[in-house]
Amino acid sequence: MAASLLGAAGCAGNDPSDDAAAAPRTVTPVAGCGAGGWTDPSDLAPDRKPARCDKGAPAPQPLAKKRKITVATGTLSAEYVAPLQVAVAKGEFTKEGLDVSLKVLPTPDALPLLAKGDVDAQWAAPEAAVMNGINGGFAIKWVAGNFSPDPTSKSGLWVRLKDGESADHVDMAGRKLGTMIGKGSVIAYPMDTSLKKHGGGLDRISFQQLGSADVLTALQNGGVDSAWLLDPIWRKVDGDKKYAFLGGQPVGEPLGGLLFGPNLLNKDPDAGVAFLRAYIRTVNTYFAGDYKADPAFVAELAGLMKTDEATLRSTPSMRMDWEIRKGTTDRLQKAYADSGVSTGDPVPEDKAVDRAMYGEAVGHKP
Repeated sequence: MAASLLGAAGCAGNDPSDDAAAAPRTVTPVAGCGAGGWTDPSDLAPDRKPARCDKGAPAPQPLAKKRKITVATGTLSAEYVAPLQVAVAKGEFTKEGLDVSLKVLPTPDALPLLAKGDVDAQWAAPEAAVMNGINGGFAIKWVAGNFSPDPTSKSGLWVRLKDGESADHVDMAGRKLGTMIGKGSVIAYPMDTSLKKHGGGLDRISFQQLGSADVLTALQNGGVDSAWLLDPIWRKVDGDKKYAFLGGQPVGEPLGGLLFGPNLLNKDPDAGVAFLRAYIRTVNTYFAGDYKADPAFVAELAGLMKTDEATLRSTPSMRMDWEIRKGTTDRLQKAYADSGVSTGDPVPEDKAVDRAMYGEAVGHKP
């Protein structure tokens, strides 16, 4: 993936105008988004309350000229993509003068397109290939978070226990782990943390990359010893004494969300802020709390995601969170280095992360 990104960089080149420093933007207070519309990025407390504005805020500010935006996403069936789907279905993007289309593309295919400006945004994560691409000169930044798990969720690292093992005593060294993306995924960070608690580490296990439908099957039939299971798949093994949950994504710390390329970062930042305004308004209006407590909304979500309501209800509501925590990309890159998939020097946070655009959307002045 990294090779294709760097190859695309060589073919596409960089327009100097794209890299020009943007003029300072005016940030004004936003009705309905007071002190609660922004939280200290350095606050990593598990019980941190995510930023919230009032329902319906921030209000739309339609662009003078309608703008078409294409967003690449690896899937439309995962719950963490639901805010984008709801924003489209409820017309929140349209209120901003944006014509948004969601295009399903695998991450390896979408990243070069994002860097070249063939797609405007990507709903993904700052994975190893993204950081390697930024190191190669691409104008790509992580501009908004997506979610952190509910404290009761067991989405994460599961292991099939051997004789004599328990959840408190598992030797992970030498095990084979099944995952959809592999060492370069953002789950490398929480995975490394969990593995090291059990005598493992990313450098002491082997990986087997599998399709989303095959990860659980491989764990159950012995094809792999452990696996990273997402909502609601982990429900299939929860309570079975043959398996143990070793840990998941840090509570209160989103590991993915929106990536912007040069189109929205540099060429048309007004459209970028408008996009984030619609996304944030959607979270505040429809996903502010326990959104699964509303049966009608669960039914609507199930229809958008093309899944059944019972499956959707089987896991707790996610904590939808548009903010990005301080140091997350540093921790991710440490995990990528441990697993041997990073290239070059670590990317400084200010080169990989832009909080100013969602700050402007909620009226927060740095």
